[in-house]
Amino acid sequence: MESIELNSDVVLGYIYTYGMNVVGALFTLVIGLWVANTLVDFIKRLLNRSKVDPSLQSFLSSLFGILFKIMVYITALGVLGVEMTSFIALLGAAGLAVGLALSGTLQNFAGGVMILFFKTFKVGDFIEAQGYSGTVKEIQIFVSILTTPDNKTVIVPNGPLATGTLVNFSTQPIRRVDWTFGIAYGDDVDKAYAVLKDLVSRDARILVDPAPLYAVGALADSSVNIVTRVWVNAADYWPVFFAMNEQVYKHFAKAGLTIPFPQRDVHIHQEK
Repeated sequence: MESIELNSDVVLGYIYTYGMNVVGALFTLVIGLWVANTLVDFIKRLLNRSKVDPSLQSFLSSLFGILFKIMVYITALGVLGVEMTSFIALLGAAGLAVGLALSGTLQNFAGGVMILFFKTFKVGDFIEAQGYSGTVKEIQIFVSILTTPDNKTVIVPNGPLATGTLVNFSTQPIRRVDWTFGIAYGDDVDKAYAVLKDLVSRDARILVDPAPLYAVGALADSSVNIVTRVWVNAADYWPVFFAMNEQVYKHFAKAGLTIPFPQRDVHIHQEK
């Protein structure tokens, strides 16, 4: 009976000791995660009030969020009774192994740092990279988030964005709009020039300097192709492009100019 009572006391002691550790670890984890999220929200508001670059805001918020949560988990393990010296050594070895296994992820982290340092693009820019085009909404630690013109969300790793070819449409204040309008052989080229110049002069969004260009670009199989190039503010690129296509279609017909389409003559020879 004494051994049974002794064993019961030992078991109860273990339950009490480790049970309190578990409760303390859970309490630390819950409160710690709440504090971590609160601190991240505070940092976001602070960065926003300080008018820090929005690209840097999302990056730093993500970075601090991960660091705070790692600290909370390590603290909770310490409260649970895990020997932190050996645990940190084990964590370091595991981190090395994970780092080797996730070398691509580390490259994405380095890519995010390079993007923010060299400022190849920022939040709000319209870019084309890795086969996608869209407006940059966030630059996070490992990925950048784009929104396409048709409102799709595209998540692109930072590594390829930092090391690959990228087109940023938002860095220059003005852009050139190019068209190629075809008229039929036999149509009056000067009349076509006059119609195009009139349409360009009516559109206030088209800049006078640099001056528009009108030229015969090619004598194609079925048409005489007239190249038209104008300069506009970057935000007006697509509205001007679409509007001019519509106006040319309407006014070429009124001016007696024909917009040709590919044709093929078929000759049939009857054998005698």
